[in-house]
Amino acid sequence: MTSAHDFTLQDLTTGAELPLSSFKDQVVLLVNVASACGLTPQYAVLEALQRHYMEVGFVVVGVPCNQFGAQEPGSSEEIRQFCSTTYDVTFPIAAKIEVNGPGAHPLYKWLTDDGKKPITWNFEKFLFNKDGSLAARFAPKVAPDDQQVLDAIEQAITPGYVDPGPDAVDEAQDAADADAAAAAAAADDADDADGDADVDADGGADKS
Repeated sequence: MTSAHDFTLQDLTTGAELPLSSFKDQVVLLVNVASACGLTPQYAVLEALQRHYMEVGFVVVGVPCNQFGAQEPGSSEEIRQFCSTTYDVTFPIAAKIEVNGPGAHPLYKWLTDDGKKPITWNFEKFLFNKDGSLAARFAPKVAPDDQQVLDAIEQAITPGYVDPGPDAVDEAQDAADADAAAAAAAADDADDADGDADVDADGGADKS
């Protein structure tokens, strides 16, 4: 029976093979990521999940994709630098691939074949059990620290798992929300500045 462990990605930085079988006996959260998306602040929460659960057999794997709004246009080095400097990402990032259509990577063809829905947007999430079987799928707007995601992760790690640690994940989500709000405010300010410039330009034309 096919499992995620039958597929191989490439490492973003080295280009070396990144077989998902190398994560055998770990719970894997696979996420198609992008650097210029409204959901990009989810990186902070994904990294918090990685750090929070890594010692109990969990890993996030990011897969850059430029198919949604062309929001991941950068080179491998640009993506690596963005992840490192902006979100201090430590989890594995694969080389850029396609997730839909005829050029889709075989892993994603497997995840979306037999009438399953295609990938809808950046940050769609697939959770795999330790044996590589699919445990759950979550839509892009479902936050990585949504309770249903956390419950699924903990159930896959160990049935009956009780998290004893501090809730750093909530802190990361607060930071991600703040980043998103700041980005939205900056966009609004830029729009206002453009509007003021238009008014000034029109005023100058009237005076002439």
